[in-house]
Amino acid sequence: MAVDLLIFDLDDTLYPSSSGIWSLIRERIDIFMISKLGYTHENVHSARENFFREFGTTLRGLESVHHVDPDEYLKFVHDVPIHEYLLPNSQLIRMLSNIQQNKVIFTNGDRWHSKRVTDALMITSHFNEIIDILDVSPFCKPMIESFQIALKKLNVLNVQNILFLDDNIRNIQMAEKLGMQTVWVTENNHFQNYEGKQIKKIEDLLNIYPEITSGQVV
Repeated sequence: MAVDLLIFDLDDTLYPSSSGIWSLIRERIDIFMISKLGYTHENVHSARENFFREFGTTLRGLESVHHVDPDEYLKFVHDVPIHEYLLPNSQLIRMLSNIQQNKVIFTNGDRWHSKRVTDALMITSHFNEIIDILDVSPFCKPMIESFQIALKKLNVLNVQNILFLDDNIRNIQMAEKLGMQTVWVTENNHFQNYEGKQIKKIEDLLNIYPEITSGQVV
């Protein structure tokens, strides 16, 4: 089946989850919730996890319950030393260079954080567009509305010609429900019975989609 567009998640997809960046962001989320919203060290972890499960992201939960300002929150939690944890990835650069189709980032983070990550990896120029959580407000992945907004912004005519890559299985499942081709990027396979395509790191994409550089996947 043809692939006209590749949609990449950002965090823990374009770089490995073992990098430690997401752990830093989680710590910043906890600090935000404790210092600004009155959570305690004892209950902040469970509260954050509950927001994530119920609302898709901690931000959407905090907006709903505490009416936090999304710009303030996103700037605070993403204020981490990206360049100390991510270096240019020559294998990833080469892979993206070999894929001629349009490539976009669709993230539950914000555009500022996305740009810092792609700059550190030296891959910013390979992406045509970034769709962030503010673009799909008040929704977020894996909500179907966020996908619908993203697809409209991208002027997609045929979702079957999209290849969607993400580390979150719920996002993968929603993309599949909408008819996209998918690749689950995960270092830890929590779903042993998952039958879809999956890779441990993004650089392995062409190992399972070798024809993608010609725009046609068999």
